[in-house]
Amino acid sequence: MALKTFGKLAYIEEKKHWEMTNVAPHVCIKLKSIFPGIAKWKSAPFIFPAKEETSHDLLWFMERYPMEITQWDSQHLFNKRMEHLRTAREMEEIMMPNYRPPTIQLNPGFDARDYQLKAAKFDSVQKRFLLGDEMGLGKTLEAILTLTDKRKLPAIVTVQTHLTKQWKDEIEKYTTLKAVIIKGTKPYDLPPADVYIIKYSCLTGWVDIFQTMFFKSVVFDEIQELRIEKSEKYKAGKVLSECVDFCLGMSGTPIYNFGDEIFNILDLIKPGCLGNRHDFYREWTTPHGQHQKVRDPDALGAYLRDNYLFLRRTRADVGRELPPLNKVVYTVGYDSEEVKRSEEIARKLAIKVVGGSFTERGQAARELDAFVRHSTGVAKAREVAAFVRILLESGKPVLLAGWHRDVYGIWETELWDHDPVFYTGSESDAQKRAAKEAFISGKTKLFIISLRSGIGLDGLQHVCNDVVIGELDWSPKVHDQVIARVDRDGSRNQVNVYYPVCDFGSDPFIIGLLGLKSSQAHGIMDPLTAVPDQHSDESRIKALAESFLNKKK
Repeated sequence: MALKTFGKLAYIEEKKHWEMTNVAPHVCIKLKSIFPGIAKWKSAPFIFPAKEETSHDLLWFMERYPMEITQWDSQHLFNKRMEHLRTAREMEEIMMPNYRPPTIQLNPGFDARDYQLKAAKFDSVQKRFLLGDEMGLGKTLEAILTLTDKRKLPAIVTVQTHLTKQWKDEIEKYTTLKAVIIKGTKPYDLPPADVYIIKYSCLTGWVDIFQTMFFKSVVFDEIQELRIEKSEKYKAGKVLSECVDFCLGMSGTPIYNFGDEIFNILDLIKPGCLGNRHDFYREWTTPHGQHQKVRDPDALGAYLRDNYLFLRRTRADVGRELPPLNKVVYTVGYDSEEVKRSEEIARKLAIKVVGGSFTERGQAARELDAFVRHSTGVAKAREVAAFVRILLESGKPVLLAGWHRDVYGIWETELWDHDPVFYTGSESDAQKRAAKEAFISGKTKLFIISLRSGIGLDGLQHVCNDVVIGELDWSPKVHDQVIARVDRDGSRNQVNVYYPVCDFGSDPFIIGLLGLKSSQAHGIMDPLTAVPDQHSDESRIKALAESFLNKKK
């Protein structure tokens, strides 16, 4: 008696996918409930990518609903399933505490640590995942180690604007790989190389080149740059990801706001790994304004690890612990005249937010947000500068972070005698490199940095242990990125972070929101772990203040 079948499954060699046809209606309903990538309105033929995991799921489905299939296709499907099972077993082995990864030969004088070699092996087997090691543990070297696998060459590394030269130097310092920086948004004939480095801002112009399958692997450094799915660079990044065999995303701070951002990032790295967006929102999140808040961040974080979509090690995990951050919130005054000047403008915008038309309310809300943040920064700028002066006159270098050009101008005027250098959106790459060298060499002790300009910057930790967040950002992870410029491997002393805040303007509201966003990120990044205690010792700043006053007598 012939086995009853409920459809037909065939492998289409030229398109590298499986095609299911002649599917019984009730089987279609079941199929769509199990494979969420199939739209509810879609009719046969149904298309499935010829991936190991998909093949494994198809064979499992066919145990309940047998399909007509050729002997060759059946063997091909079975072989793909066995590859999936071998990969799963190998991943389990890699994650065992006693696993010893194979060594990778670097240039003379350099050796990789075990946890870094483990990440490289993880990448070779898993092929697509997010590396979220705690900031300062050497993710750049981990990515470089992955590129020593010849199967991944030529590779392309996507970085923030200010990091192209740093990445090229690091690749050629550790390996014999030839690295080339792609310049501009207009494609041209690229010279031969092993690794090509491109800025996020240039991705869109090179989309057609990505589709030629020229690259075998991609590394997205600081992949939080691609957390907004509607941006053009996100769309270009997704095309690039889909055109390579290996895709590594890296960030110690992938979630800047709410947990829904993790869907955008992982769906770019490994399309479909979390189902479709609608299903993810329904099962994992609840609406929160314009965002989706993850209901159970711990559960989602555990799921990502269990499915090898996310690899994260903390300093404690790898035995590279540093002294705890000393975080001090310090209340400063503000310029009352500046407040009076801004109150009337803020009042008019607030009236529009409350009573204007739909379009006016949205526009006014954005303008009010920007205006209040700006006026807050300006109002407290001189008080912040006075606070920073106390630190500088103790003889210690200071990293001062802000956002608005007007605020930088006030700081520069108030602290001109300390020869500040700037690392913001207004400086060229050459000027930024010069500022970094001046600070590291000791020519200046004041490094003024934009809250969002220094991501990935390395080297400051060797000379600086004092950070001042002179203006607050809406995202706590932006603060963490700034702090990580000095609180990282190579820092020898405890890092002090000062938050000079005032009770005017945006500061009180931002402080209230930072806690909620931090809880979303913590659960996903470090599930089932307690939120670390905040170390706060104000005795040092009091001692510095007393020393400063004594000098002025």
